[in-house]
Amino acid sequence: MPITEEMVCFSLYSAARATTQAYRTLLAPWGLTYPQYLVLAILWNEGEQTVGSLGDAMQLDSGTLSPLVRRLEHAGLVTKQRSTADERVVTVQLTEAGRALRAEVAPIRAQIADLAGVHDDDRRRRLIAELQELTALLQKSTAN
Repeated sequence: MPITEEMVCFSLYSAARATTQAYRTLLAPWGLTYPQYLVLAILWNEGEQTVGSLGDAMQLDSGTLSPLVRRLEHAGLVTKQRSTADERVVTVQLTEAGRALRAEVAPIRAQIADLAGVHDDDRRRRLIAELQELTALLQKSTAN
């Protein structure tokens, strides 16, 4: 059996790349990248966020997240605002155009689920739970 079929890391890597490619293709008409879509999805579902909370949710450092948010801001989809109480805190919120975009790209989530064969709610929930457990275990094992 090839090593690529024995190691979990190869399957995770392949699945992540395939997911990114599928989203890239479906998001192309709007000029959005997959990470930009994820930021927008957080804002659509959870509302205004600090850059720090977005970074935590996406597991990205501010050096990676800030340019991504800046591109969304230049596209007119989000605005950033510094806190008056603590200038180190930057809040990100959707613009009207950003809120309106949600309806346009909403079908993509279902398209990806169909393409991946996880349109069944129970199967999707189990897969998400397993991936979250794997992530938590690996993060715990590498925590400083």
